[in-house]
Amino acid sequence: MLGAEAARRAACPQEVSVSVVPRGRGRPASRRVLALADDLSGAAETGAALRRPSRLVLAPADETHQGGTARTDHGARTAYAARTAYAARTAARTVAREQAGAARALVVDLDSRSLPPEQAAAALRTALDAWWDGEQTVFKKADSQLRGNLPAETAAFAEGARAVVIAPALPAQGRTVRGGVVHLDGVPLHRTEAWRAEPRPAPRSVAVALAGLPTEAVPLGAVRAGPRALARVLSAAAERGHHPVVDAESDADLDAVAAAALLLGRDFRLLGSAGLAAALGRTPEPSAAEPRPAPPPAPPSERRPLLFVVGTAEPHAVAQIAQLAAYGARHVQLTPAELEDPGAVRPLALGPDAVTVVSIDGGQGVRPSAAPTLAAALARTVADAAGGADLVLTGGETARRVLDALGVRELTPLAEIHPGAVHALAPDGRSVVTRPGSHGGRDSLRTIAAALRPAPVPAPAPGPPPPPSAVSEPNPPNPPHSARQFSPQHESPSHNGPPHDGPPQHSPPQDTPVPSPVAPSGDTT
Repeated sequence: MLGAEAARRAACPQEVSVSVVPRGRGRPASRRVLALADDLSGAAETGAALRRPSRLVLAPADETHQGGTARTDHGARTAYAARTAYAARTAARTVAREQAGAARALVVDLDSRSLPPEQAAAALRTALDAWWDGEQTVFKKADSQLRGNLPAETAAFAEGARAVVIAPALPAQGRTVRGGVVHLDGVPLHRTEAWRAEPRPAPRSVAVALAGLPTEAVPLGAVRAGPRALARVLSAAAERGHHPVVDAESDADLDAVAAAALLLGRDFRLLGSAGLAAALGRTPEPSAAEPRPAPPPAPPSERRPLLFVVGTAEPHAVAQIAQLAAYGARHVQLTPAELEDPGAVRPLALGPDAVTVVSIDGGQGVRPSAAPTLAAALARTVADAAGGADLVLTGGETARRVLDALGVRELTPLAEIHPGAVHALAPDGRSVVTRPGSHGGRDSLRTIAAALRPAPVPAPAPGPPPPPSAVSEPNPPNPPHSARQFSPQHESPSHNGPPHDGPPQHSPPQDTPVPSPVAPSGDTT
């Protein structure tokens, strides 16, 4: 009889009598959060999504990133070990500052997306040793399309945890998980072109992406049974030595996942996209009488240049740049040959109140393997001109390399301008907007420019309209701001009407070429 009962319970995990009282240390999960991300745009997304006072720390850049390539020789590994040891030695002071300060979330950019897997795992372990104080809820930001060093980092993240609850869905961007398979707008990930810049095919499921880690699928039915019922399912999976991979198709599903994991306590860690971070942010803090109001934005900088650095090679970046140029921005294209030869790059001059966008000319194609090197070269090129400018940086690799070149070591996230585009402040008071390369509709850059400036971007003199090919990418306009921090009159008109490419009387300046199509570079999040 006992054997039959055990078999019945194994077959029906939802009926297992499992207490949701936290185990291990016996105390519930804290609403203070330590979040780890593998690139800067993902870290900024997480900081904004958590909806509490946050501090974003740029972990010391690995020496192997110098020159934009990830080296594995002994000298690079020795330098990396020295840097991570330094981070560990300063951990106690860092944690003490966080406990004494107002920040309820500490977000760390590991800058590990392009590292070799073993170094990425080491960076994550070191960050946990350095910044986890034993009380925070621990969250690992994962790419919603399963890119990066996901297997190695997840295995390292699972060390010392009873289980990792894995939920990579990002419903706001049409990225859902059903049957353990990531779908993009209803199409399984492995049947899309999302991994076209990756050196291997897209995984057929989350379990395949995490090969070597014991996982267990949790269907939508269990998710929608409510947080307490779901907590019992998650706990039962952990009892079997499995890490639950949870289906989700809506923000409400992710809310249930976050609530269930918090019921189970700190021994259960969370891994997912910014969608799961937002669900964690929507969970009320135990001592909070009412939700914390969003922080006010910094006042617009007077006579400060605005510099866009577009490091992503997503095809729709071409249309985004064309829209910004049509509203008066100056567009500077740099060829890969120019970036590889610093002496060939013409100096950038940014006048007061000027809006400038710099991108890589991919008309002749850009090899994906060259993307990190080009991102580092692009950062060095714009660093001198960017010294006093507000910044908009697209693509996580590019964003991090630019801030490294400027010596920026931390940011304070304020709010999202549109999903994925996060407005933050640097210690010197400048605005920094980061955005994953794969996010944003045709009007993304123009919407960001309008949000950062009290007056519209100046329009150029009338001229012939741009070629249709420059503005016809089939991407939807951006949805309304998720946090109403910026005056509605500065939003893109397309928020209140059908998609369009701007007033027909405006066109790109005559000395600004229409952007050329760019081959995939992989600098997307």
